[in-house]
Amino acid sequence: MNPHTPDLLATKLAEAALTVLVRTCRKEVAAASRDELEAACVAMRAKARPVIDQLLDDARAAPWVAEAAFHAAALELAQAGIAVLRKV
Repeated sequence: MNPHTPDLLATKLAEAALTVLVRTCRKEVAAASRDELEAACVAMRAKARPVIDQLLDDARAAPWVAEAAFHAAALELAQAGIAVLRKV
């Protein structure tokens, strides 16, 4: 396994999650302060380890669902940030 693959996966997952966050909460992101945006990112980072572990477990157990597992992981991370921005 390429030692850079987990870093690339994490980077792509972060990009996908942030894209979902911004597209879902366009108004909240535009109106948020720097601290509020940072809090959303902190919430997403806090969930990153278990979400990535689950993604890798799912992809190993059923490689044919790896893409769906990736999208589910991105949505789960985005949800953490959305909850903070919407104060849910």
